[in-house]
Amino acid sequence: MNFTLEDIAKAVEGTVFYTDADKADMKACVTGVVLDSRLVTEGGVFIAQKGERVDGHSYIKQVFEDKKARLVITEKTPEEVEKEFGTSVSSWGSYILVKDSLIALKQLGKAYREKLAIPVVGITGSVGKTSTKEFIAGVLSQKYSVLWTQGNYNNEIGVPLTLLKIREEHEVAVIEMGISDFGEMTRLSEMAQPDIAVITNIGQCHLENLGTRDGILKAKTEIFKHMNPNGNVCLFGCDDKLITVSDVHGHKPYFFSEDLNGGANAPANSAVTIIACEDKKLLGSRAEMVLNMPDKGINNVNITVNVPLPGHHMVINAAAAANVAMLLDLSVNEIVTGIEAMKPISGRNNIVKLQDMLMIDDCYNANPVSMKSSIDLLGLADGCTAVILGDMFELGTDEAALHASVGQYAAEKGIDYIYCVGALSKNMYDAAKEVFEKGGKSTQIMYFDTRDNLIAGIREDFESGRREMLPIGVNVLVKASHGMHFEEVVKLLTELEK
Repeated sequence: MNFTLEDIAKAVEGTVFYTDADKADMKACVTGVVLDSRLVTEGGVFIAQKGERVDGHSYIKQVFEDKKARLVITEKTPEEVEKEFGTSVSSWGSYILVKDSLIALKQLGKAYREKLAIPVVGITGSVGKTSTKEFIAGVLSQKYSVLWTQGNYNNEIGVPLTLLKIREEHEVAVIEMGISDFGEMTRLSEMAQPDIAVITNIGQCHLENLGTRDGILKAKTEIFKHMNPNGNVCLFGCDDKLITVSDVHGHKPYFFSEDLNGGANAPANSAVTIIACEDKKLLGSRAEMVLNMPDKGINNVNITVNVPLPGHHMVINAAAAANVAMLLDLSVNEIVTGIEAMKPISGRNNIVKLQDMLMIDDCYNANPVSMKSSIDLLGLADGCTAVILGDMFELGTDEAALHASVGQYAAEKGIDYIYCVGALSKNMYDAAKEVFEKGGKSTQIMYFDTRDNLIAGIREDFESGRREMLPIGVNVLVKASHGMHFEEVVKLLTELEK
C-alpha cells in the first residue's frame, strides 16, 4: 500500500504521537487501514470508533500487541482508554488523537485516492447500482485487475474503506456510491473523485429526504462536483430526468440506451443502443446492441450477446458496462466475453434451484420500482408463483400508497400466493386483497406482522407435510428492504428444502 506515516499525519486533522522509531522512518508504508480490529494486519492502521454496540477503543491493546499494528487513530487518550478498559498506557505504539474517527477515515480515503493513478469508475442511481457495478467490474476484468465495492459498502464509511483497499496490482477501481440525502454524494465524490461517472436511473428511492424525482436528480448529479473535469459521464438515455443532462464540465455525456425500433430514436451521443432483445425467461436474454464510440475506433458495430442473468434490466446493465468498457479501451470481443461470463450475486435476483422449488433470492434491498421489476421477473417462470414481500423503507410521506401499489401490482399480475410481511406491508396486503375480491386470480393472500411470524408459519406448514403455503414445484420471490433481514427467510427455505 503506497501510503506512508507521513501521508497519514498530513491527511488527518489531529494530534500526532509517533514513537521515536516511527519519527525516524516517516516514509514507511502501512499495510492497510481498517475499522474492524479483526482485519488489522501487521504494520497496518486501526481506526478506533465508538459504535452503537462495541467500542473499538477496547481493542487497542490487542491490535498493538497481537496484531502488531503500526498506528492507531483514536478519539480517546491512552489514559482515558486505560481508565475505561484497563489497557495499560505502556502497551500503546504510535497514535493520532482525533475528534471524530469517521471524519479521519474520510480524510484518509480522500488522501489515498489522490495518490492513485488508476481510473476510478463511480456508480450511482436509484435502482440497479449493485448489479450495474458487478457488470462493469466483470467486463473490465477481461482486461484489467479490478477492485470493486463489496456488499453494501457504498456509503460514507464504505466508500473510503473500499478506496483504502486498492493496491499496486489494481488497474481500475469500480466504486458504488449510495445516498439518502442532499450533500452525501458531494462528500462521496470528494473522496472517490471518479474519472467515469455512471448514473443508472432516477427513480423513487429516498423520497423521505429528497422529496421528488427532481430532488433525486439534483442529489445524484452531485457526483459530478469532484469528478475528474476531463472525465466522462455515462447515463441511461431512456430516463426522462437523465436525458436533460447535456453538459458536464464542458463535455457531453455518453448515453447507454434502448430503441427496439432499430435504433433510429436513440438519443444523441448514444454510445450503446439496444436494438433487439429476445427474452429467454429465467435463462436471461439474447440482445443485439450497436456500439458507437468513434474516438475509440468503434463505429456503429453491431453485436449479439447472451446476457445470462434474467430480467430486461440486466440487458440495460450490460449496456452500461459496454459503455464504460469502450471508454477504457476494451475490444468488442472482450466486451462480449465479459457480459456473457456474468454470474448472479447472493441477494440480488439470485436464482436458486432447491429440491422442490425455484427461489429468486432478491432480499438485499427494495423500492417500488425494483419490487415490480422482480415481480415481472418471477412472471417469466413456468408454473405456480409465490411472492414473500416485506417492508420498503425511506419512502417518505407516500410510503403507504407506494406499498399498496406493489400489492396491487402483484395481484394484477396473477401471482398465485402473496405473502406480505411487516407494518408497512399491511398496505400491500390490503391492496392485493382488494384486487382478489374483485375477481383477481391469486389463490392465497396472507399478512404477517413480523418476519419471525412468517418464518414460524412456513416452518409449521412444511413440517406438517401440508405444503399449503409453498406447494411443491412453486417459483418463489423473496424481497424486502435490507433492514427486514429476509436473508433469514432465504436461509429457512434452503434448510427446509434439503
